[in-house]
Amino acid sequence: MTQRLTRRKLLERLGIGSAVLPFLGNLPSLAAAATGPKQRLVIVFTPDGTVKKNFWPEGEGSFADRELPPILQPLTPYKGRLLTLKGVHNKVRGDGDGHMRGIGCLLTGIELFPGNIQGGGETPAGWASGRSIDQEIRGFLQSRPETTTRFGSLEYGVLVPNRADTWTRMVYAGANKPVTPVDDPYQMFDKLYGQSRDRESLKSVLDEIHEDLAAVSASLPAEDRRILEEHAALVRGFEQELAAHREVVAHAVPTLEQGILDENDHMPRVSRMQIELVVAALAADFTRVATLQYTNSVGEPRMKWLGIDEGQHGLSHEPNSNAAAQEKLTKINIWYAGEIAHLAQRLAETPEPGGSGSMLDHTTILWTNELGEGNSHSHEDIPWLLVGGGLGFQTGRALQFPGVSHNRLLVSLARAMGHHSLTRFGNPDYCGEGPLAGLA
Repeated sequence: MTQRLTRRKLLERLGIGSAVLPFLGNLPSLAAAATGPKQRLVIVFTPDGTVKKNFWPEGEGSFADRELPPILQPLTPYKGRLLTLKGVHNKVRGDGDGHMRGIGCLLTGIELFPGNIQGGGETPAGWASGRSIDQEIRGFLQSRPETTTRFGSLEYGVLVPNRADTWTRMVYAGANKPVTPVDDPYQMFDKLYGQSRDRESLKSVLDEIHEDLAAVSASLPAEDRRILEEHAALVRGFEQELAAHREVVAHAVPTLEQGILDENDHMPRVSRMQIELVVAALAADFTRVATLQYTNSVGEPRMKWLGIDEGQHGLSHEPNSNAAAQEKLTKINIWYAGEIAHLAQRLAETPEPGGSGSMLDHTTILWTNELGEGNSHSHEDIPWLLVGGGLGFQTGRALQFPGVSHNRLLVSLARAMGHHSLTRFGNPDYCGEGPLAGLA
């Protein structure tokens, strides 16, 4: 009986250092025996609701013979892989203002604890009283050898304010346990590849382990060598990107008291850098669950690169009769959709390591928001858009679930990732009939 060679045993046999380990995570010959294709989930958050008339498709049915609404236009190349879910409400009530409950209950499906954080005219509140669905899925995957990854989950941010409060956290490891997203691409790069580098010199990770990588490559099957070379090329490309734009990241984690201020002019570059790191981590099988959080609930980026000087949150409070504000909010959300489309593109053009098709075939991107609409602080019709084939849902269509609690969608996500024993999540009073019907 042939014994499978582990990553660490290979390094011991070759007499080389553990710095190479981050490059070996997704090599088929060194992986645990798999029971099926990889499944990945990336949850993307953007703030302050949407412009409903420009986001939601009319009615239900296939996207094949119709144009997408204005906000979703950047996703046109992937409309056969899209799924929109209208009518899924966040019904969780309790303490906290609309924004706080919007982000704090979005992935947890459960109430906030009482606390001393005051928001608007609502009662003060604290952290969420349960774990978020991404962490539930993480725990399930990490409990099985064939789906265990180095990190379990990774939490990325783009200009998340440098403060910890209920408006800035959507991921929870458990009750009263918010998880801070990493919104500095340099810091995330160091986390993934274990190298602490001076930002000015940016000494290459690959230069330091070039000989070790060559020794490993020579000992691998042809397919593994190809995957290793592709991953090394991706890392090299990102290092070059960091070197070319290292001045950008100096503004990635501003110290802000009242949200994102004018220091956010480099937001587009930080977003693209983080997207590259998401793709790198998934390709290397560092994780199969990731979140990407743009700013925060009550997010106030000023998207001057779109010709918009006002903050997003302020615009979102304007009445729907303010045509100029509605146009600007539409432009803002089109930009977010463009970032989702770029992530989908990068996954689509990256071959599935050790498998067939592209990584988008095995990855689902879920785009959501803490509000359905900003000026009403409504939790009805929360934007839920999915892209890709990781969950096995039937895509290329618009679905409606009028008045359905979003807890049922959270259950659906977990079960689609293989967590079949999960029947309720968050507050069980909102779980109703279990997972949503008709997705697969």
